[in-house]
Amino acid sequence: MNRLDVEQLNSLLSALYDASMDNHGWGDALDQLKALFSANYVTLILKMPDTQAEDELGLMVSVGDMQNSGEVVYFPYRHNLTPFTNQTPDKVFTVDDLMSEEEWRDSPYRKHWCACNDVYHVMAVDISTPDSGTLRFRITRPESSAAFSEDDKELCRFLLPHIRRALNIRNLLDRSQVMGSLYSKAISRLSIATVVIDESGQILDENVFAKEILESGDGLKVVGGRLEASYPSDNRELRRLIKETFEGKRTAGDKTLPEAMSVTRPSGEVSLGVVVESIPSTAWAEGKGQPAAVVYIRDAVGKSQASNEVAKKLFGLTPAETALSIQLANGLSLEEAAEALNIRRNTARAHLRAIFSKTGVRRQTELVRIFLNSVAALGQGDQEH
Repeated sequence: MNRLDVEQLNSLLSALYDASMDNHGWGDALDQLKALFSANYVTLILKMPDTQAEDELGLMVSVGDMQNSGEVVYFPYRHNLTPFTNQTPDKVFTVDDLMSEEEWRDSPYRKHWCACNDVYHVMAVDISTPDSGTLRFRITRPESSAAFSEDDKELCRFLLPHIRRALNIRNLLDRSQVMGSLYSKAISRLSIATVVIDESGQILDENVFAKEILESGDGLKVVGGRLEASYPSDNRELRRLIKETFEGKRTAGDKTLPEAMSVTRPSGEVSLGVVVESIPSTAWAEGKGQPAAVVYIRDAVGKSQASNEVAKKLFGLTPAETALSIQLANGLSLEEAAEALNIRRNTARAHLRAIFSKTGVRRQTELVRIFLNSVAALGQGDQEH
């Protein structure tokens, strides 16, 4: 196997695991592999394009004398010419293992893709991963360089588990971020404001609904970067809730219970509902990092974010009936809803009778309840602010 000193190995592994945490790090990792193997290009194909879909693009990161070197980029791949398909996963191979030199020289793939980029010698491996399928790893040299040796292949095999782990960590983090984003969007679509705070009440993060509520200063506000209530009595109670949340005083068995309170609004509107819940730290992070809690805020008079299209499908309503239902769910009376929609009261009453018939309810309050408790709001697109 090629000699790889401790300093080189440490630098390369650090770059690989840094890349697993941040996609911008793949350029450095592949550059180090390029130097290690005296290559002109090193490419990691993260996703092959679907050849059946005309507009489908693949995803790769490559380093070498090229545009976007070291960046994760989308790429087209319209020619199904590669001789490297259907290889045994995790088996390092070279062109010499697949065909004769004459066959390689005559290969349409080499002529179309490789010759123009001074690529002749190729060492490759299709890396299997638990959740991302097979990822393609390619190292190339120009014709003027020596072919890849058995020592080169052995070194590649030695590094393969580390490359696979880095890719798997990246995939797990991506999945976690996607799920976190999905849950955050779901909470926003339900018109629930969320604020992440530290032990002193300093705001660390907030969603768009929280930003609206805090900017209005009606019940809750930001003072010196801290979350505070408008009235002193409410503010003392909020401080107490935050303190007890971090101390974990309210428990049921081995679970810490969230704290809750009602916050009076100077405008006279219905009070804000507030729940404070601690964000548990991992067992391995004891005493490290910044403790945090999440504050959930619900504005009872906030407008419904129900999607018209989803509501129509859920309840079998016409567009006019859906519009009326949403106005009623927003707290308007039938007369106020008719005025807001610029329709006659008799028309609104006719719509309401049809809505009752289709939804199986008999009273307006029941209609509001089923609308607010339905999944209609989750069909709303991302909020624009």
